Amino acid sequence: MGKPTGFMDYERKTSEAVSPLERIKNFNEFHTPLPLDEQQKQAARCMDCGVPFCQAGMMLGGMAAGCPLNNLIPEWNDLTYTGNFKEAYNRLHKTSNFPEFTSRVCPGLCEAACTCGLNGKAVSTKENERTIIEMAYKEGWAAPKPPKVRTGKKVAVIGSGPSGLAVADQLNRRGHSVTVYERADRIGGLLMYGIPNMKLEKHIIERKLEVMRAEGVNFKTCTDVGKDVKAPELLKEYDAVVLACGAANPRDIKAPGRDANGIYFAVDFLKATTKSLLDSNFEDKKFIDVKNKHVVVIGGGDTGNDCVGTSVRLGCKSVTQLEMMPKLPDERLESNPWPQWPRVAKTDYGQEEAIAVFGHDPRIYKTTVKEFVKDSKGNLKKIVLVSLESKKDEKTGRMMMAEVAGSEKEIPADIVLIAAGFLGPQEYIVKEFGVETNERSNVKTEAGKYSTSVDKVFTAGDMHRGQSLVVWAIREGRDAAREVDEYLMGYTNI
Repeated sequence: MGKPTGFMDYERKTSEAVSPLERIKNFNEFHTPLPLDEQQKQAARCMDCGVPFCQAGMMLGGMAAGCPLNNLIPEWNDLTYTGNFKEAYNRLHKTSNFPEFTSRVCPGLCEAACTCGLNGKAVSTKENERTIIEMAYKEGWAAPKPPKVRTGKKVAVIGSGPSGLAVADQLNRRGHSVTVYERADRIGGLLMYGIPNMKLEKHIIERKLEVMRAEGVNFKTCTDVGKDVKAPELLKEYDAVVLACGAANPRDIKAPGRDANGIYFAVDFLKATTKSLLDSNFEDKKFIDVKNKHVVVIGGGDTGNDCVGTSVRLGCKSVTQLEMMPKLPDERLESNPWPQWPRVAKTDYGQEEAIAVFGHDPRIYKTTVKEFVKDSKGNLKKIVLVSLESKKDEKTGRMMMAEVAGSEKEIPADIVLIAAGFLGPQEYIVKEFGVETNERSNVKTEAGKYSTSVDKVFTAGDMHRGQSLVVWAIREGRDAAREVDEYLMGYTNI
């Protein structure tokens, strides 16, 4: 805990955000951290709650409650309050490989489950976490610490997203020799090219990668396993292989006119934007230019919001975001009690920016695309929308969203970005290793396990559990590493 009366003495404060109209001028992170003494007061708000759900990482009624990494939150909040930042870092690093990432991009399941938030405002745990890790880099506590003994075992990790990096980090610390294969030109996977720069500046990733390299992890970029390197080669060379390729198969929108020019998957749009930004500050023009164009984003969630914020920064003429489902309630329903994750409406940074620029919320709820309309050259010029309503399917008895007859309307659209989620890993990598998949197209394992149907081959992250959060991917990577270590050594001390 922090100060015994801290939650009564201090009001919650968080880092100040740059105003929307100012921050859209660049792709930089836009929060200014609190002064250190003020952040310590925020840590002091951690109360002696008895049962700290913030670190539980458990499922309640089918919904997550608390940190999936089981971070020792009350401990390092107290250590932050008392100024013992080195020990706070040691406690944080004990359960979390990448607090520099999660403190920036995690939605904060810990704060949603904070007891202080039950009748007041939650402790600002994410920003306390960020303070600790940034202090650790500043003071040299996060410097490379190569393992003193090597086991002689070699492991290949396919994919360098958060789960793959977590596997690599854990197994390398154990003393195994780890090589990470990445098909893109930069390491990081979803962290590098799926999350925009204004949410996670890429030098933050590179800083951690330099530590991992110095500790002995080998990274191979521009290497597409299954094409450039075949599975038999890897299985012969390595003692174990971990598939952490993500859920990279995007869900499409099937509607007349889908072949029109100007329709892209969100992941391709975001990747092209970040790559061009990093390569040339957009001078190479190798990105999907939406300047002075009407943009429509299909899908809510973080990816849809990222597309909105990116489009605004690139100078779009308008942006509309379509969501099939109804707007969530403004307050928790009785069916969604604390400490479950609150299913409530929120306005994220991209929507805030669209409101500031265009004067209205870009979201239209209970709506989808019925038709993409092309001009004579095959270019998208407008879309036909249709409203949806919740109805019971007569065959299955399930509730479903059905079209409302006569509700069609047209809006201009030069660019459509499909952010409708993902349907599991890409087929070629699954076939290359011959691993079994489940009914959701994810790589199949026994419940609670990470070993696949093929000897020596393991899996982790979105490829295993389906599209999820960065923090869940890291947890998957850590758990998979334990299983790999036990397979290699006969026991594990990870």
